[in-house]
Amino acid sequence: MLVPLTNVPRNYDWGSRDAIARLQGREASGAPEAEVWFGDHPGAPALVGDGSGRTLDAWISEEGAARGFTTSLPYLLKLLAAKSPLSIQAHPTLEQARAGYESEEAAGVPRDAAHRNYRDANHKPEVIVAIDRDFEALAGFRPVGELAEILDALGVEDPDVRRLRDALDGTEDDARRAITTFVGALLGGDVGGAPALIAATAAANASRFAEDFAALRRIEEAYPGDPGVVVALLMNRIVLAEGQALFVPAGVPHAYLRGLGVEIMAASDNVLRGGLTPKHVDVPELLSVLDASPGRIALLTPVVEAPGVEVFAPPVSDFSLVRVRRKDAAEGESRVELLGATIALATRGRPTIVGSTASVALAPGEACLITPDEGAVRIAGTGEVFLARSGRAASV
Repeated sequence: MLVPLTNVPRNYDWGSRDAIARLQGREASGAPEAEVWFGDHPGAPALVGDGSGRTLDAWISEEGAARGFTTSLPYLLKLLAAKSPLSIQAHPTLEQARAGYESEEAAGVPRDAAHRNYRDANHKPEVIVAIDRDFEALAGFRPVGELAEILDALGVEDPDVRRLRDALDGTEDDARRAITTFVGALLGGDVGGAPALIAATAAANASRFAEDFAALRRIEEAYPGDPGVVVALLMNRIVLAEGQALFVPAGVPHAYLRGLGVEIMAASDNVLRGGLTPKHVDVPELLSVLDASPGRIALLTPVVEAPGVEVFAPPVSDFSLVRVRRKDAAEGESRVELLGATIALATRGRPTIVGSTASVALAPGEACLITPDEGAVRIAGTGEVFLARSGRAASV
């Protein structure tokens, strides 16, 4: 069964005012449209396009069993459009999420409290795929040699910076511990030289890191005086070309800076923030989940299953993401195997999802649920469509 889905954009300050509207071929609302959610997450469940007014979570509860599934979706699919930086953040492992959730439940912390860290008991690995020109992000901490070079380029004499710099000449464990300690002190307000560091970061212009420092100046303009600017200095800046993907596992600090992409993640809302935000920052809890290992972050390379069909399959069971690109409507249909309940989201052209008894043509920004009893679907027409499904190790 193919079930059309819709949702309204979520308006966050960092969102683009025109990117999602441009993709969907409509007039911009004037608001900073940051995300459109396609899933059954209670934070903003999609609406089912059958005229009933039901949300997807209600539809699954009432009709899912007859179509081969009864549980909620293990993933959340989004359109994401960033005009300015999101907060630096890291997500817990499954074990950490369960422990944190149970602890806050036992303490009676309201689930909607601003200072709550664990709103559910799930982890939140995620993948972002660029779909329109370049997508700029920060992820993980720079390699040791590069960290040393960029700290030297700042030219700031500060005892905390000196301790970090000296540790970079030691073992990788020394570097990891020093980065963790420095980030904790910085975010906790214990680095006396933080204002000078922020000012130096915003003013630096070392030629080898010219583009990095230009990005840091934009970050500082968006969040003047925020210690997260210095955390961002320590992180890898990554620019995804159209069609490239970044996988962010548990513990890895990251922030999206600007661009339009399709994002898929485990169905969770657990976020530990590390700066560039007016929201709650729990420094000890962030440090308890943070992976401060220095090094490059590799892009997620897709597996080509057939001409025009590639699969982004990170090492998690919650989700995988299939990208289908079709340039010629006369070519044979592209077949995609389902792994449980699947959501298809078009981003270009007008691809058609062909099921066993019905078909749905999707314009850019439109989506549909494909129930697991279909087994597989065929893609016809031209354009681009992403299909979110479970990972190989799980299905719903």
